[in-house]
Amino acid sequence: MTTAWDAELVAAAQTTIDAAGDGRLHTVAAAVRDTAGGVHTGINLFHFTGGPCAELVALATATKTSSRPLSLIVAVGDAGRGVLPPCGRCRQVMLDLHPDIQVMLADGSVGAISDLLPVSYQWREGS
Repeated sequence: MTTAWDAELVAAAQTTIDAAGDGRLHTVAAAVRDTAGGVHTGINLFHFTGGPCAELVALATATKTSSRPLSLIVAVGDAGRGVLPPCGRCRQVMLDLHPDIQVMLADGSVGAISDLLPVSYQWREGS
């Protein structure tokens, strides 16, 4: 069930894709909330060699602008596609770097990243 607090995060991602999307290279935006309530956004950069997803850009932006832990992330597609689930690479990065983060899914539910990547490899620095 999406709360008003969650809806604000979706709106931040939607505003970002509406403003910066071009339907070709930039087609997904993400918004992530830190534990202090700060919202950080990012947009994907599609490239055939594997450009960064919107979620990874939002995570990097949050790291640059906030020292708070991250609590919730959502991605939104352009052209009315709505909330999108994170790809496998993004799921692995989130699990490794932000193992307590929650992810919003298209049905409005919110779940732990560990639930989206069960029986996963867990990388830890120095291991």
